Amino acid sequence: MTDTTVSEPPTTALVDTYFDMWRVTDEAERAELVARVFVPDGRHVDPVADAIGHEELAAMIGGVHAMYPGFTIERTSGIDQHGDQLRFAWRLDAADGTTVIEGLDVGELAEDGRFRRIAAFWGELPAR
Repeated sequence: MTDTTVSEPPTTALVDTYFDMWRVTDEAERAELVARVFVPDGRHVDPVADAIGHEELAAMIGGVHAMYPGFTIERTSGIDQHGDQLRFAWRLDAADGTTVIEGLDVGELAEDGRFRRIAAFWGELPAR
């Protein structure tokens, strides 16, 4: 008998949990998800933030919730991966559905499968 079960790659589950981490409003749950997604000295850098370590990462996300209460964030592309490097696109909408930011995250995986680093780029690439 042939096994027809299809499983998702571990990277897909990690990226899905990464987006859950951004969505959750409960601080304790967010801290738990940050620890599941990032190594202890993990880093997220974007045009307005540079957070290193679980506490700073959780605080950074809390700041986004304070600025855009009720926001939604969704992955808008597949996941492109080469070894320990990956990228995916996303969109953050305000509670009223207005798009606030669209971007592309480039990540580096640690040996244990969590993120070591995420660099978030916002908007379209600049003109040449």
